Amino acid sequence: MISRTTIYAETERLMLCSWKPEDLLRFIDMNKDARVMRYFPVPLTDAETETFYNRIKDEFNRNGWGLYAVVLKATGEFMGYVGLHEIGFEADFTPGIEIGWRLAADFHNQGYATEAAKAVLHLAESHEIKRLYSFTAKINVPSERVMQKIGMKKVGEFDHPKLPAESPLCRHVLYQHDL
Repeated sequence: MISRTTIYAETERLMLCSWKPEDLLRFIDMNKDARVMRYFPVPLTDAETETFYNRIKDEFNRNGWGLYAVVLKATGEFMGYVGLHEIGFEADFTPGIEIGWRLAADFHNQGYATEAAKAVLHLAESHEIKRLYSFTAKINVPSERVMQKIGMKKVGEFDHPKLPAESPLCRHVLYQHDL
C-alpha cells in the first residue's frame, strides 16, 4: 500500500489524501482518456495536466483545502480527485467554491464519486465554508446525478463563459449546497 503524507478523510472504500509526485503520471493518463474527458472540450496534454497539478498544490498551500487525491483503500491505487476548488470564472454566483470530481474511467459507475463527495461536504464544514456550488455541462447526466445524491439542489442553468455558445457543452446546470 502506498503511504500518504496526509489523509484528510476516509470512507468505507476510499481515502482522500494529499497528492504524491507519483500521482502525476496516472493523472496525465486519466486526463488524456476520451472516456474521462467526454464532457470537456478536449483531453488535456501532459503539460496542461502538470500545470493543473501544480495549481492544485498551490490551492492547498493557500487555503488548506482543495482537490483531494482519491485512493482506493484496498490497493492504494490513485483513482482521481474529489474536492473543493475556487471557481475560476465570473458569473452571477461567483466568487465561490465548487465541489467537483474526476475519476479514472475504471472507477466510473461504482458510487465512488458520491462516496468521496459526501466526505468532502464534511471537510468543507470543518473549514467553515458556508456554501458550495457544483456545475457541469447539461449533457453530463452522470455528474448531475452525483450532485443530487449528495443532497445538492438545482438552482439554475447558465452558459459557461469559457465555452463557445455553439458548443454542446456550453449550457451548464448549477447546483448549490448550504452548509
